[in-house]
Amino acid sequence: MRLPFTQVDAFADAAFAGNPAAVMPLPRWLGDGVLQAIAQENNLSETAFLVADDSGAADYELRWFTPAAEVALCGHATLASGHVVLASDSTRDRVTFRTRQAGVLAVARASTGARYDMALPAWAPAPRPLPDIVAALGVTARETLWHDKGYAVIVVDDEAAVRAAAPDGRALKALGPYVHIVTAAGQTAEVVSRVFTDYFDIPEDPVTGSAHAVLAPYWTTRLGRDTFTAFQASARGGHLSCRLDGDRVILSGSCVTTIEGTFLLP
Repeated sequence: MRLPFTQVDAFADAAFAGNPAAVMPLPRWLGDGVLQAIAQENNLSETAFLVADDSGAADYELRWFTPAAEVALCGHATLASGHVVLASDSTRDRVTFRTRQAGVLAVARASTGARYDMALPAWAPAPRPLPDIVAALGVTARETLWHDKGYAVIVVDDEAAVRAAAPDGRALKALGPYVHIVTAAGQTAEVVSRVFTDYFDIPEDPVTGSAHAVLAPYWTTRLGRDTFTAFQASARGGHLSCRLDGDRVILSGSCVTTIEGTFLLP
């Protein structure tokens, strides 16, 4: 079985930056074990699978797999999927995706520049003590918050403290299927973060759209306005523009296609 394969650097203005994702349109859903095996073979932080949506709720159904597991929400692979669909059809300005745990998501061409606007659900975190996570991250926390989708937000003093985080990956993995976000007001951008997802076999995610779906409700309240610039300070790094719009978080960024080819499924 020959499956089209596109690798995209999401939240990147040039190749070799941002977060790479594989995008693979399918004629129909394959078994979960097969999808997981493909994601393991791709060995990227996410592989996105698309199937035409016959329900009428969206243009496509969309699922995301890391090398270890399926996830509830992945922003950068959604942006990459929108890029692949819209780049193949210049007459189209917007595409929608029906997901299993995050509702209907949308990617649209931005009004200016070669960028896209992506709408994700706004998942506002709430204060909660997280001593085990703070200890495993090796940071000193000013504030800790939690969202029930499995997102921990650890607010530290400044950008230097974000960059200095030295997590114990084995300890984080043992805590469960969680996304661990270290964040602070920044100098590189208004908000800086790093994201650690060892449970999903991604020790540090390069640029995490879903994390900003959680960060945006928090930081817009802290900053007193609906928009801010963000930088995820991983080795590859990535810039995002974030805007809170009611129950949606609008993330803006660019994509670069790096590989096009065919996946040969035995």
